[in-house]
This record gives sequence, C-alpha cells and structure tokens, in this order.
Amino acid sequence: MARKTSRQLIRELLAKHEKVVRDAFLEAVSDITNSATLRVIVERLERGDIIGAVEAVRVEPEAFGVLERAIADAYYDGGQAQIGNWPVVREPDGSQVIWRFGVRDPVVEAWLRDHSSQLITRTTQDMREAIRETLSEGLAHGRNPTRTALDVVGRVSRATNRRAGGIVGLTAPQARAVENARQRLLLGDPAIMREVLGLKRRDRRFDRTILKAIRECKPLSQDFITRWAGRYSDGLLKWRGDLIGLNETNAALARSKEDAIRQQIEAGKLDAQDVVKVWRHTPQESPRLHHRAMNGKSVPYGEKFELPNGVRMDHPHSDDAPISETAFCKCHHALKVDFFASAERRFRGRAA
Repeated sequence: MARKTSRQLIRELLAKHEKVVRDAFLEAVSDITNSATLRVIVERLERGDIIGAVEAVRVEPEAFGVLERAIADAYYDGGQAQIGNWPVVREPDGSQVIWRFGVRDPVVEAWLRDHSSQLITRTTQDMREAIRETLSEGLAHGRNPTRTALDVVGRVSRATNRRAGGIVGLTAPQARAVENARQRLLLGDPAIMREVLGLKRRDRRFDRTILKAIRECKPLSQDFITRWAGRYSDGLLKWRGDLIGLNETNAALARSKEDAIRQQIEAGKLDAQDVVKVWRHTPQESPRLHHRAMNGKSVPYGEKFELPNGVRMDHPHSDDAPISETAFCKCHHALKVDFFASAERRFRGRAA
C-alpha cells in the first residue's frame, strides 16, 4: 500500500475528528443550559445575589468529559495513523522493525491529562466570567431577573424543545459583544443601529427588519431585539465551537505525531539524528504571512522552529505557542525520517 503524504494524512484525520471535537464542546454547553433550573437563578437575582446566580448555572468541569474523550480519541488515532503510515523496515539480518504506539506511556497520559485540564479550566473560568458580566449588565440596564436569566441560559425552542440563544459557552469578550449590540439596537439611533449590520456572526435574516426601522426612524420591539441577540449569540457560539474543534484536533494530532517518534527513539528503534521536522503551510483565506513564509522550513528533531515574527515553537499547534499563532491555523508539520539509516547504524553497533 502506498504511503500517504503528511498533508493527506492530516486531512483525513481532521475530517474524522474535527467535527467530533466541536460537537463535543457544543454538547457540553447544551447539557449545562438544559440542566439549569431557571427558577433558582431568578430567585437569586431577585435577592441581588449575582455570585449565587452564576453558581446556579452550574458550569462545572465534569460537564466537559465528552470533550476530553473526543480529544483523547483524536490523539490516539493520530498516533496509530502515524506509525501505520511508516514503511516496512528490516534489519540487515532480515528481522523486521516493529513500530508500536504506546497509549499507556506515562508522558502520553500526562500530556492528555494536563492539556485537557488546562483547556477545561480556562473554558469554565471564562464562561463563568461571561455569565457574571451578563447578569450584572442585565440588572444594571433595568431588565427584570427572569429576562436577564433567559438572556444567559437561552430560551426553549419550540422546534427542538431545548434552550438556544443564551451566552453560556461564550467567552467574556463575546458575551460583551452581544450586550453591546443589544444596547445599540435598544438606543433606537439609526446611525448606531446600523453598526450591528457589520457584525460577521449576526443572522442576516433579521437585516431587513432593522433596515426598515432605520428608514422609518422607528424603534425595534423588545421581543425582536431579544430574538436578534439570541441568534447573534448562537452565531458566536458556533464560531467558538469551530475554533475549539479545529485547534484541539490539530493540537492532539501534532502532539501524537511527536510522541510516536519519541517512543521509537526511546525504544532504540530510531535515532534522533535521523529525524527532521518540516513546517507545512496549508493555503487558506487570509493566511498568516509569517506562517506562509515558514512553508518548507526544517529543523532537526528536538529543536524549535523560529518564525519571522520571533516566536519560537516546537511545531504548529504546540503547547508552547501563543493563541495568536494557533487560532484557526491549518499549518502542520511533517517528520522526515531516514528509517533505514537508523536500522543500519543499530546493526553496525551490535556487530562491533
């Protein structure tokens, strides 16, 4: 069977796992919103207990277990696919080198545990902050506690019988964007209202109604603004789900590739000196120009890539990379391995 290129392999693995990781995040958010008891949140808001209301939404790390499993599955599949794509190598005496990817490797288990823990900790902390700000803003602007709570957890859709349109799952800046847009529409100033038409994640089906209100200098109804804000929140949540799906899948696949090589080196089946890392840029709309400049650049195994902007990283999507270098990045790295040189060197070493 012909070996696949690194680009073919990463494309197949992304097609298999990216949507699963994205949907796992969205499933966790849906579980949180649909498990929330609206009455308890409202009661605490009526007492002015913002912190208590945030806690009542129950944004807990345990809700993201499905996301942890999806990332682990992508990692394990990536490692197995990597070694499965390597050539058959025989020692000079005819014995075959057996490539194996150990999922119980302590380094593997530690990375999966720490990476998932850090991701979920960041995610839950940011979600709680977004909820706290939205509840505080709602009360500050005079919205009643029930409407404010619904702005957070969403309203039950007649079509699905599940909640949608809330800000749970959004980052704090995204939640602020929803609130700012809501206030623009509430002000009723045509020039300010027109600003929301430039928001990329809005639902464009509402544009006609907004333009009509602008032309006629009439205010929009509260119900319309609530529905508009809900759909805008949904658009931002989808964007965040897409980001997590792509970034986390790429991070898992890149790390599993590194660990697959590391395990063979530690087992004495390969020599680090026979491994070279090569940066591969994937063409896309609005690429990072300094990433495109890295295409084809190589470094020896164990060394870091240095980007034109001065950032140093082990490989695309590595844990040491800032989010500015990883968000929606589609770059990957190939490993060029001289399998046969390693086999020959080992054989000579044993014969000496």
